[in-house]
Amino acid sequence: MKSSGNSAVPGRGTDRPLRPEVAEFLVYLEKERNDSPHTVRAYARDLRAFEEFCDGYYGGTGKWGFAGVDRLAVRSFMGELQRRGHSKRTVARAVSALRSFYRFLGSRHGLEVNPARSVRLPKLERRLPAVLDRKDVEELFNLAEDQAASGRFEAVRNLAILEVLYAAGLRLSELAGLNVSDVDPIGEQLKVRGKGKKERLLPLGSHAGRALRRYGELRDRLLEKLGPGRGDARALFLSVRGRRLSPRSIQLVVSRYLRGAAGSGLSTHSLRHSFATHLLDAGADLRAVQELLGHSSLSTTQVYTHTSVERLKKVYQQAHPRA
Repeated sequence: MKSSGNSAVPGRGTDRPLRPEVAEFLVYLEKERNDSPHTVRAYARDLRAFEEFCDGYYGGTGKWGFAGVDRLAVRSFMGELQRRGHSKRTVARAVSALRSFYRFLGSRHGLEVNPARSVRLPKLERRLPAVLDRKDVEELFNLAEDQAASGRFEAVRNLAILEVLYAAGLRLSELAGLNVSDVDPIGEQLKVRGKGKKERLLPLGSHAGRALRRYGELRDRLLEKLGPGRGDARALFLSVRGRRLSPRSIQLVVSRYLRGAAGSGLSTHSLRHSFATHLLDAGADLRAVQELLGHSSLSTTQVYTHTSVERLKKVYQQAHPRA
């Protein structure tokens, strides 16, 4: 008899090994599709939760296979998540993970069924991304420039990180993966490997180019001081020990500056959102912004048009005498 009473949900997983198909899929996400570590971890949590749900749903024996899962099982999984108090967004993300996983099984293992494909997702409220206004951007870079004036390696590096994030609208994982060979500080352009290892060439602008040239001098001195083989000569952004900065380290650095300049509620990704919104505010073409961001779908970029409209409404309400 089918039962879902003991089913697991995201965040309640065990340490047991994932099924081989799931483990293979996660390697594909990381190595071939080049998804961020955050995305890979989220998919892993959702698929582990689904495995554990199915263990209970199909009788607790573990003798079930992904080919035998039907649409009713997926809907029951969604219901279990909702009964556990998870948000609509969490439920939708879990089903999206299942859809991607079954597409992978179809392309790599010839599995013809995708029980998650026809399941209707819960309707979500559209959340507009958090952005910095131009005053906040000015305060952010004034703060970073004041600290960089000390000439300290970390402060100069941090200014370069902020400049590149805002100048090119990079994802956190893209910035962390940059190598010295990807940057042309003289020509002020940057080669980026995005999702799916797709490369795009981006302009940097004079401020970012200048910050990178200054940082590059200190970086070279650091590696020379550490000696041959003691530092990562390929990586662009280094720690004081000469190692490539991890995404988490970069996140902590950027968050600290954002709190100092614009308060809480903003993240590293807010600089990417601000990059896109400010370009559209200034009249940039939507498809050009899509290419700069590395979005495969124009609909993903269109969320920034909503952000721009909301900002214009706010300005109108504050400034128009008869608003």
